[in-house]
Amino acid sequence: QVQLVESGGGLVQAGGSLRLSCVASGNIFIINDMGWYRQAPGQQRELVATISTGGGRNYAESVSGRFDIPRDNAKNAVYLQMNSLKPEDTAVYYCNSVGLNSDYSSMRAWGEGTQVTVSA
Repeated sequence: QVQLVESGGGLVQAGGSLRLSCVASGNIFIINDMGWYRQAPGQQRELVATISTGGGRNYAESVSGRFDIPRDNAKNAVYLQMNSLKPEDTAVYYCNSVGLNSDYSSMRAWGEGTQVTVSA
């Protein structure tokens, strides 16, 4: 079982910045991709950004140029640096990891989410 623990959410004014953190722990063999998704009230969960083990990044068009997704493979950690925040970025942000568990079974884990609220 792999656990993902997120931190760093909160309330910020439009134009401000926040940095989210996510650390994976448990029976991990390898984590390939890590990412962030978000879900606003009444909407479906959507991809924000992902990063591969090699550092390849993928961003949603709505956050490209404002968000960055660094990763620390040694710590099994991924971060989301959010700049120039907008009210429409308000959502619960979820961390995700894809890889293999220590028994070589497929791993796809989710964190419990952290609330980000951007005021106008």
